[in-house]
Amino acid sequence: MGKKNVLLVNPWIHDVAAYDFWVRPLGLYILAALLRASGCGVRVIDCLDPDVDGLRRPPKRGAWGEGKFCSEKIPAPAVLQGIRKPYRRYGMTPVRFRRLLASCARPDAVLVGSLMTYWYPGVIEAVREVRAAWPGVPVILGGTYATLCGEHARAHAGADCVLSGPGESTLPRALGAVAGCPVAFDVDVGDPDSYPYPAFDLSERFDAVPILTSRGCPFRCTYCASTLLGGPFRTRDPVRVVDEIEYWHRCRGVVDFAFYDDALLVDAPRRAIPMLEEILRRGLACRFHCPNGLHAREISPRLASLMFRAGFRTIRLGFETASAERQQATGGKVTSEDLRRAVAYLREAGYRSGEIGVYLLCGLPGQDAREVACGIDLVRLAGARPMLAEYSPIPGTALWGDALRHARYDIAGEPLFQNNSLLPCLSPTFGPGDFQALKNRARQAVANAEPI
Repeated sequence: MGKKNVLLVNPWIHDVAAYDFWVRPLGLYILAALLRASGCGVRVIDCLDPDVDGLRRPPKRGAWGEGKFCSEKIPAPAVLQGIRKPYRRYGMTPVRFRRLLASCARPDAVLVGSLMTYWYPGVIEAVREVRAAWPGVPVILGGTYATLCGEHARAHAGADCVLSGPGESTLPRALGAVAGCPVAFDVDVGDPDSYPYPAFDLSERFDAVPILTSRGCPFRCTYCASTLLGGPFRTRDPVRVVDEIEYWHRCRGVVDFAFYDDALLVDAPRRAIPMLEEILRRGLACRFHCPNGLHAREISPRLASLMFRAGFRTIRLGFETASAERQQATGGKVTSEDLRRAVAYLREAGYRSGEIGVYLLCGLPGQDAREVACGIDLVRLAGARPMLAEYSPIPGTALWGDALRHARYDIAGEPLFQNNSLLPCLSPTFGPGDFQALKNRARQAVANAEPI
């Protein structure tokens, strides 16, 4: 039996808004590395990569590896026809995608990933294009949408097989069942250090690389799907993490790294602090970014100083709300005093107020505008930058029941209505004018902050 070939595809984003905050399909690249190590031929096509055919002007990019996606306006799905914002396809043109498919040898199987549940139209489009290119080739769908909305995905995505949960556990059997090419991954799912480095060498993009120091999360926040998607909390050896950072930095010239962890700072004396000290010891001139949000309770003067000296540049703290009652109800991971103390330590370490972003959830079930306004004011007075994050109801989370009771749309039957841009659980007393006033309040707080 000859070597089997597998194509992995990261589909487009279809949405009213999207921005590249170091967005890379890390899970697909990890699976690509595992497939290659098992003896398969592997290729990855990321539809979110920019065009290189000169078909469109390149979008504006930031100096740290973030920036705008290429995009084009497309018709909105029928259920979203009433939205005012233009609906867009983010990523390369379909023409570019077809050319890339045509440049591939016919694979034995195609694995399509998925991200946000309400981005599933991009999944359907990618599957349709693969079917047109290679009729009869098995298509396997995995990822966030496939896991959280499995029934919907099986009914609408057009894949031969829909996988739920981490692909390293489910993909080998699926490849054998639907594609006749069983594989065995030589990896201990309980030990993240047993995994090979993600196969980013299959990509032409090295403006930034995502890094994981752990899998899963020890917290149980009611609005978050981390435990549904990442499994139990498992950590890596901090020195092995720095080995990976140094590999991409020395061998590929990568300067910017984005931590995808849900709990980067948990158990800092044994994890984050040794990692930061090792980065400094090796003299790695890199920049580090934390778009997922850090746990304010874990930040100490020593940790804040090490972060600043090691090159942590994008600091985001997960705070969510200034309501003490809701803080406890949603998981109890942080209090207002935790936030004030963390911001003070970060400021003492050298960060300016405009460099410390604090996420505040807006549009939670039963939330009123005053709660959000209090959060904005608290963050501003603490000396940080308030950042509104619209709540997206996620199936399977502890808050899902409340979301169903407060939703203005059929969020259970139609994943498109789970889109945070729609503010699907906005209270009847919390009108669009209130939301705009809150955005203005947050902008004013940023304008008055110490400049970056």
